[in-house]
Amino acid sequence: MKKRVEKSSKEKVDKLDSVTDEEPPKTADVELDFTELCKLMGVKEIPSVKIKQSTSLESQMTTWSSKPCLQLELENEDHGSVKEVKITGWRVDEVVLQVLSRILSSLSNLQCLYMWHAGLTDSTLTSIRNTVSLCSNLRKVVLEGNLLPEQSYHLLIGEDSMLTDVSLRNNHIGEEGARLIGLALSTVHSANKNLLSLNLAFNSIGDAGAIHIAQGLRLNRSLLCLSLSYNQIGDNGAAHLAEVLGPFALTHEEIVERRKLLIKGEESTMVQPSLVNLADSHERPLSVRSSSSLDRLNKTTKNPTKKKDNPKKDEKPAPGQAAKKEEPKMAKKDNKVPRSQAGKSAGKDNNLLVSEQEVRIRQKRKENVVETVIPLLDPGIVHTGGKVIHPGNTCLTSMNLSGNKLTEQSLEVFLSSLEGQGEGGLLRLSLNRNHFPSDCDTFLKIQEIMSLRDPLKNKRSGQMEDEHGEPKTANDA
Repeated sequence: MKKRVEKSSKEKVDKLDSVTDEEPPKTADVELDFTELCKLMGVKEIPSVKIKQSTSLESQMTTWSSKPCLQLELENEDHGSVKEVKITGWRVDEVVLQVLSRILSSLSNLQCLYMWHAGLTDSTLTSIRNTVSLCSNLRKVVLEGNLLPEQSYHLLIGEDSMLTDVSLRNNHIGEEGARLIGLALSTVHSANKNLLSLNLAFNSIGDAGAIHIAQGLRLNRSLLCLSLSYNQIGDNGAAHLAEVLGPFALTHEEIVERRKLLIKGEESTMVQPSLVNLADSHERPLSVRSSSSLDRLNKTTKNPTKKKDNPKKDEKPAPGQAAKKEEPKMAKKDNKVPRSQAGKSAGKDNNLLVSEQEVRIRQKRKENVVETVIPLLDPGIVHTGGKVIHPGNTCLTSMNLSGNKLTEQSLEVFLSSLEGQGEGGLLRLSLNRNHFPSDCDTFLKIQEIMSLRDPLKNKRSGQMEDEHGEPKTANDA
């Protein structure tokens, strides 16, 4: 029976592939395409399609329907300008995902995919990941209220992911899920380079999970905003998160990888002798002068009469040999370019080649200096007390730890890290609704530091925070 179901499902997919290969979905009428493809795949209860035009008010609201409904938000009146797709409160199976994959990949303007309580599984999440990779402009994915047994949420933020904004709230993510997410953020050998915002609020990450997330923040230099509110994180997990923000000692594995990168960098910046500009004699190695073919050419041009001084030239050749040697000599003379002109043209061509190569090399060096994308080669790294000290993650600008179990003990670590941060660093740190009095000295000092850093302080004056630790006006309270 199981084999029959698998065979039937495979036949449907093959049929869908054959039809869509011949007639790819048109972006002009998503509603019609979605309905027709669902019929083709044998979907019994075809979700309805609701289309609305984007407005400032509607874009902040999530409508809920008792029946399966695919909600599309348009950028303008053109039905091909779908910028957001929402699925809320109904189960999305593999068959519907096959249809969605065809539809979504044809929407060139799609920017956000929102799936709330969609009954996702680890298998369907893999399908979604593959679909997301086909959408050229999709940068935001919201998966909330989807409990995955294997907690494979990290698939969305792998090293090759182009997503910049991912929300995974209320998914019961525990230690294992946090470990996988931490590895996706960064390891010694790889790191996500595009993700800017990650929302992990209302999960069950705990202290152990927070330590894994902190490990992922050590060498990640893309993430700007991280929310870990309401995750049962205590002082131990919070202390690890705080330590990453300030100077920390590299591990043995990180030091070994740093040495490899330094050696590799030295090898890549070494300039081959043939690419060195001869005019910059002070920049080239001494061995270049003796081994350069151009130097040998210069030596011969400086002494053009050297061969005339050779006594063998005055000796008279045998009568039979004179005619034989004269012909090739004359032919060689006719084909030969004057030595002075040859030197000039060769020098000109070589200088052009050298200058082009030199421009590329200098440009590459400049990019290596400007782009400090490799944290293990951070210029702020220092050696002290037998340890290699990294200046810390100063890329992260916002961290939300509201609604956890922090006490004044972990606040001390946050204060120390904030004081140790140089340029950059956190601009916003939310610590409300934790297990410490709001008037304790350490918390007040942290608030004072953050108020001086916050660039939006004046704009947010008179604002409070909602239950998620996000800014909220007094009128909305």
